Amino acid sequence: MSDIPEAVLRVRALSRTFHQADVAIHVLRQVDLEIAPGEIVALLGPSGSGKSTLLQAVGLLEGGFEGSIRIACEEAAKLDSAGRTRLRRDRLGFVYQFHHLLPDFTAVENVVLPQLIHGADTAPARERAEGLLSVLGLAQRLGHRPSQLSGGEQQRVAVARALANRPALVLADEPTGNLDEATADIVLAEFLRLVRQEGSAALVATHNERLAARMDRVVRLHEGRLD
Repeated sequence: MSDIPEAVLRVRALSRTFHQADVAIHVLRQVDLEIAPGEIVALLGPSGSGKSTLLQAVGLLEGGFEGSIRIACEEAAKLDSAGRTRLRRDRLGFVYQFHHLLPDFTAVENVVLPQLIHGADTAPARERAEGLLSVLGLAQRLGHRPSQLSGGEQQRVAVARALANRPALVLADEPTGNLDEATADIVLAEFLRLVRQEGSAALVATHNERLAARMDRVVRLHEGRLD
């Protein structure tokens, strides 16, 4: 029996085509990708290269794809809608360019809520939320709402939220794209440190070569093809 761990993500021959009138637009073309447990992979490419479409596919957020997506030993194509929701909830975490925090909830409540949805009890969920936010330098900001936080602080809360349920794979779509360069560097460093500390894998879409170089491996998407 092999002692090589199963890939957290295995994508095979993934394609996505949109049709506008009589024109076929091939956004993804036979994409193959594997990510090992604990590996952080940069998905590099210019705007319009298909990065967000690939993340939406892997995140089970959209249909219409051809090919295979296998996440944590489960083949997504074999699951019904409820099964895909369960897989997304239990195995994936998401960080977006815009934080999408709930404005009426405090920082700690934004990180507690996904854990409650996942079935955690309130006390351990709050303890984990406070721990994650403290690691990210927000111990003094737990009771602040998003409007009371800076852009970098809001994105740190989003990072903590993504990792709250200990996902096997974190998907990040331009997670520092809405921040100035200095803040982006700090937030990315904290993101990478926390992902590694938690033992999750990550696929991080970016167009920034300098930021991509700080990850374990870089794959490049160009005109729907992965190099």
